[in-house]
Amino acid sequence: MPTTLDRLRADFDAQAGRSLALPLAGAIVWAAVGVVSLFLSPRVATFVLIIGTGAIFPVGMLLARLLHEKLLSNSNPLATLMAMCVLMVNLLWAVHLTLLFEAPTLVPLTLGIGLGLHWIVFSWIIRHPMGIIHAVARTVLVTAAWWTLPDHRVGAVAAAVVVTYVYSVVVLRTRELNMIDDVG
Repeated sequence: MPTTLDRLRADFDAQAGRSLALPLAGAIVWAAVGVVSLFLSPRVATFVLIIGTGAIFPVGMLLARLLHEKLLSNSNPLATLMAMCVLMVNLLWAVHLTLLFEAPTLVPLTLGIGLGLHWIVFSWIIRHPMGIIHAVARTVLVTAAWWTLPDHRVGAVAAAVVVTYVYSVVVLRTRELNMIDDVG
C-alpha cells in the first residue's frame, strides 16, 4: 500500500519529468565559464563566473519549457521543498559576494560547492543516491581542482562541476521514475 509520501514522490516525478533542465543549464553555463576563463585573467574570470552562475536558472527555465518539465508551476509540496532548498543555497550569495571583494580567489570554491548543496535533498525526494553522489563528488572534485590548479582556479573548478553535472544528467535520463500502481 503506497504511503502519502510515495504518492507525493510519484506526483513530483510526473510533474517534473526527468528533472534535466537545471542540471543541463548548469553544465552549459559552467562549461562556458570554464572555456572563457582560459582567455581571461583570474579576476575577470571570477566576475564571469558570478554572472554566469546567475544565468543558470533562466537558462534552466528555457530548457524546462523545451523538455516539458514543470519548474515553477509544479504544485507538488516536494517541489516547494526543493524551491526552499534552492533559496537556502542562494542565501550563500552573501558569502560569495563578500569574498569577491575580500578574498576573490575563494569565490570559485564557494560557488562550486555552495551551489550544489541542494542536490542532497533532491536525492531524498527522488529516492535515488545520485544527488548525494553529485554533492559529495562535486565538493571533493571542486576542492581538489581549487587546490591543485591555483593559477586556473575558475576553469578547474568549472571542469569539476561539469563532470558532476554530466554524471547527474546521465543518471537522471536513465533512472526509473517513482510510479504508483493504484489498485482499489
